[in-house]
Amino acid sequence: MSFSSRAKNELCHIPVQKSCCNLAELAALIQICGTIHLGGRKRVSLRVSTENAAIARRIFLLLKSQYNVQTEVMVRKNQRLRKNNNYYLVLSNEQQVKQILADTGILKRQEERGFGINRAIDSKLVRKRCCKRAYIRGAFLGGGSVSDPEKIYHLEIVTHSESYANSLCNLINEFGLNAKTIERKNNFVVYLKEGDQIVNLLNIIGAHSALLDLENIRIYKDMRNNINRIVNCETANLSKTINAAVRQIENIRYLESNYGLAKLSPSLREIAELRLKNPDASLRELGEMLEPPIGKSGVNHRLRKLDKIAEDLKNKGGEGVVK
Repeated sequence: MSFSSRAKNELCHIPVQKSCCNLAELAALIQICGTIHLGGRKRVSLRVSTENAAIARRIFLLLKSQYNVQTEVMVRKNQRLRKNNNYYLVLSNEQQVKQILADTGILKRQEERGFGINRAIDSKLVRKRCCKRAYIRGAFLGGGSVSDPEKIYHLEIVTHSESYANSLCNLINEFGLNAKTIERKNNFVVYLKEGDQIVNLLNIIGAHSALLDLENIRIYKDMRNNINRIVNCETANLSKTINAAVRQIENIRYLESNYGLAKLSPSLREIAELRLKNPDASLRELGEMLEPPIGKSGVNHRLRKLDKIAEDLKNKGGEGVVK
């Protein structure tokens, strides 16, 4: 089961309690998953569809709890894509359908046409903070998904209307998030792409187990990335140290062959001989071997001076006087 499916199944087990929150969640589900069928003489029926059995049960429970309506449930095999089951909840009673659509703010009365469809979120449904949470939960159940956090941080809710997507985006951002919208294949997508933003949204809608799973994955990934950075840094430093030691030994041997270490000053001769005897030693270790001991900067200064002397000799073809 995918991370997204686990999160939705968890949300579907949240108890149905407060009437105002039930209505807000139901409104979002109908707005995203519902289809209104208009017949002759202004007859209206409603069909809500989903591929998730748990969500279908959730919609049925919300309708039963809120309106005590008789809902017809149908299951059909999807012949396209993965051939999953499609679950359809059908309401045919015209008065009940009109009542539900009016209460959820989807059906609006108009003087000329009699009624019209509202493509935005009815502000009456989301006056309370708890109702806002419930509405976002319903929207996520209806059209949302979360990518596998092991690969990428991405949560999105797909809608069919630009005005509704903007309305939903604004509602989500009332909780201090930074949701954005984008058009994709004739749909409008509300999305979040940062791990902490997705964690906050899962907390808002009540998917606490999914939240903890995502946090565990984030912690593991951060630790792994930190370890990789440390290893890469240490590898780079080690490579730099080895290359420097090889260069120093080559220059000291060049001086030994073409000029003679005895002609060097006592301090330079001492560090040159130590470096030849201890090719793997660090600057700090070389400094501790001297009498009296000196620090890394002192050792580095002497070795750089040897490098410069060797380079000067090379430029003069191995001839000249070392000062």
